[in-house]
Amino acid sequence: MAAQVNDALKNLKVKDPEAVKASAAAAKANGNKDAAEAEGEDSDDDAEEKVAGEGATEGAAKKKRKRKRKPKKAGGANPTKQSDPPRVLLSNLFPSGEYPVGQECDYTDENLYRTTNEEKRHLDRMNNDFLQEYRQGAEIHRQVRQWAQKNIKPGQSLTEIANGIEDGVRALTGHPGLDEGDNIKGGIAFPTGLNLDHIAAHYSPNAGNKTILEEKHVMKVDFGVHINGRIVDSAFTMSFDPMYDNLLEAVREGTNTGIKEAGIDVRMGDIGAAIQETMESYEVEINGETFPVKCIRNLNGHDIRQWQIHGGKSVPIVKSNDQTKMEEGEVFAIETFGSTGNGYVRDDLETSHYAWRQDAPNVPLRIASASKLLQVIKKNFGTLPFCRRYLDRLGQEKYLLGLNNLVQSGIVEDYPPLVDKKGSYTAQFEHTILLRPTVKEVISRGDDY
Repeated sequence: MAAQVNDALKNLKVKDPEAVKASAAAAKANGNKDAAEAEGEDSDDDAEEKVAGEGATEGAAKKKRKRKRKPKKAGGANPTKQSDPPRVLLSNLFPSGEYPVGQECDYTDENLYRTTNEEKRHLDRMNNDFLQEYRQGAEIHRQVRQWAQKNIKPGQSLTEIANGIEDGVRALTGHPGLDEGDNIKGGIAFPTGLNLDHIAAHYSPNAGNKTILEEKHVMKVDFGVHINGRIVDSAFTMSFDPMYDNLLEAVREGTNTGIKEAGIDVRMGDIGAAIQETMESYEVEINGETFPVKCIRNLNGHDIRQWQIHGGKSVPIVKSNDQTKMEEGEVFAIETFGSTGNGYVRDDLETSHYAWRQDAPNVPLRIASASKLLQVIKKNFGTLPFCRRYLDRLGQEKYLLGLNNLVQSGIVEDYPPLVDKKGSYTAQFEHTILLRPTVKEVISRGDDY
């Protein structure tokens, strides 16, 4: 019995008090709630205790290193909200591949049956890929424009504003557009239009443009997003003085009227008449003078086809005898323009917008730079419109001679800015609608307009 007690005493390990204190301090520093209990706690790790006995400081440091838990990196997890400025790939925010549905409007009158008709519902389900591409583009448009609306301020240059919008679109689509063919897969559908005051459309800053947005300006912001050639075309107007509110409201309500009237088998002339009646019921007082709001009669909405911003059909914004009908499956940009001027626009100012014509004549090009530039245009933009800044971005230099030759040869179409009389003010609102078999979907509708 005594021998057993002596053997037990020999094998009994007594903790060094200093080592125990150091160990408890290390545990406390590492966030261990039970550190206070460490002083009277027997260790199961003989090796650690031996090290602690040899040197308290060294042992505590080693024990601390062992106990420390490195936090898991969150890099692999998908983000849950958009950044500011918008740079998060939209597909990461919607990993299921299902994107928000636009505003769905039931058809009326003789087309009311479409809402519940089984055949039409089957056709609608077959279009799911087509719809998701449109909805993805529409959500990108909403997120980028809502950022733009919050961040565009007087004092910024038009170039800065355009680059901010376009950088957002490129980031959210995941198509920077620098590799050959990348912009044709997705990204920017056409140059960002930043049209001030009497300039109604097609103005985008070229390189070296020094124009600064001022508080007195009325600016139309028109930009497009596409996924696989499914173009979402939507525009809004910004002003910084409530004096212009009635002008903006007149045009916004004109667009909403056009959307309401649009539908399968509806005649274009009837839509134009309804838009005109709504918009021209407004007037606006600017600097003490009252102006009637006029529809800009030579600007129209249009149908959209894959990789083609203007498909061939026009949606007038004034009364006309146009008997052309909208048809099932078509996509339209319903856009209206109002003006305090003549209500008629003409070409003016420096051109920035261009597009390769799909029906271009097969003519010989005698300027070598024109032939080379045409290949760059085809491979990077296809039939999508582009501007000079996009050519600059691709590293093209001294291309104006070749570009003008392509325009003169009828191979590339130029789109000069469209202006009303100087001193007048114009406004624009626009949405893209899908005439689905079962419902009309205002794909670009948002909380803002």
